[in-house]
Amino acid sequence: MNSPVTDFGSAEDALRLALLESQLAALFEVSSVLSRSLNLRQTLREVLGVLHECGRMSHGLVCLLDEERGELLISAIHDKDAEPFEKISYQPGEGVIGRILSTNAPWILPRVADEPNFLDRLNLYDQNLPFIGVPIRCGEDGAIGVFAAQPPAGEGLLADRSRFLEMVANLIGQAVRLARTVEAEQQALREERDKLRREVKGAHGFDSIIGRANSMRLVFDQVRQVAKWNTTVLIRGESGTGKELIANAIHYNSPRARAAFIKLNCAALPDNLLESELFGHEKGAFTGAVSLRKGRFEQADGGTLFLDEIGEISPAFQAKLLRVLQEGEFERVGGGRTLKVDVRVIAATNRDLEAGVRAGEFREDLYYRLNVMPIRMPALRERIEDVPDLARFLVEKVARLQGRELEITDSALRVLMRYDWPGNVRELENCMERAAVMSEQGIIDRDVINLTGIDVSAVGADFSQPSAVAATTSQIDLNDPDLDERERVIAALEEAGWVQAKAARLLNMTPRQIAYRIQTLNIRMRQF
Repeated sequence: MNSPVTDFGSAEDALRLALLESQLAALFEVSSVLSRSLNLRQTLREVLGVLHECGRMSHGLVCLLDEERGELLISAIHDKDAEPFEKISYQPGEGVIGRILSTNAPWILPRVADEPNFLDRLNLYDQNLPFIGVPIRCGEDGAIGVFAAQPPAGEGLLADRSRFLEMVANLIGQAVRLARTVEAEQQALREERDKLRREVKGAHGFDSIIGRANSMRLVFDQVRQVAKWNTTVLIRGESGTGKELIANAIHYNSPRARAAFIKLNCAALPDNLLESELFGHEKGAFTGAVSLRKGRFEQADGGTLFLDEIGEISPAFQAKLLRVLQEGEFERVGGGRTLKVDVRVIAATNRDLEAGVRAGEFREDLYYRLNVMPIRMPALRERIEDVPDLARFLVEKVARLQGRELEITDSALRVLMRYDWPGNVRELENCMERAAVMSEQGIIDRDVINLTGIDVSAVGADFSQPSAVAATTSQIDLNDPDLDERERVIAALEEAGWVQAKAARLLNMTPRQIAYRIQTLNIRMRQF
């Protein structure tokens, strides 16, 4: 027959063994819960639920330190929503929970009611049950929170319970560190994303498009109006007038600015590749299709698709494109499943689509589908008064690329304004880049401009835009040594209202002398 001491020892060992088994099972469940999600508040509530059901630890509580405020805030309570208690906080060293944080050590109370320093601000705890609180640690930085719960009464083994809570607290600490690291990375990504969005919107906003001419002001008004809606836009104009810039401005000033802006030059691909690029293809649809590929329409879902050179697509492909514009649906190449997309289409062309319709080269129904909101980009020769501002902007752009300071003189600007610019802004940009290369000292003057290859004399000086010349010839010193003879005569004529006799007096010439110079210098007189 065993002695009473032996019987007591066996009973305690059995109880400890049963507790150990339940704690191991609970620990496994806790680790599983913590690995499921990065939603810290929800995960901690589930952990407290596991401890209540499997570990017989009631009234679970997790408080985490708010580094900005320096206070312990409620993060999770078992079977309760923590939000109503968010205003309740504990200072380090305040009450039992505050002391656990400041001492970074566990605290065991055999009975809550016997501890005068216990602050039950949550009105949560059973005053007749034990209480165990342990610090939540994160690496070697000390305690970052407190984890507390109440074991059953009369069980004893409080030290075993405390060690178990410390193990759970360590797991919680790792989860908190991971969640905070991910949150910090996500916040950094959000800030970088917002910064890039601001930069992109600034780069593609109205301020980035230069134009004070009346024709450009009309374009700006149209863009501001059409950007608000999902209307299909057709941007028309000669090559090099800036149609893509207008498409960018429409997208980045529209409600779709946060979604994708996808571009495709329709003239760069044959029909078979164009169909694959726009609609995508299934794996095995053709030789080389080794995997499924989403097309530009799918990539632009929710955003904007810019189709440049839309007038170059063949009549056969026009019918396929028309269906997408009308119905918003298509099939991938080699696929039979119909896909629906929400895409705003902005198209651009330098072709005469009306002539194409009359010649049967462009479908009339597609033309009307695209031409819902037409925007015409004026040629540079139609807004010659914008040349000085454009030239200065492009010189600054080239200067940034070359990493040096560049300056363009007024005499150079006057030469640029006497050219017709058949290649529009693109030709002007190329001219400024060539001029920068040829300018060793960083000063782009009229002599450097003459070396770039533009033939001003062949074009003559067609001043059909009165404000254009007035912008550069007014306030010109006719005795300026930098002015060549041709520029001086043109400036005098402009100042004299193109009356030769008045211009002759300004230049101290006779009418015959100025008439001779007008003829020999190839100056085209304005017609009134």
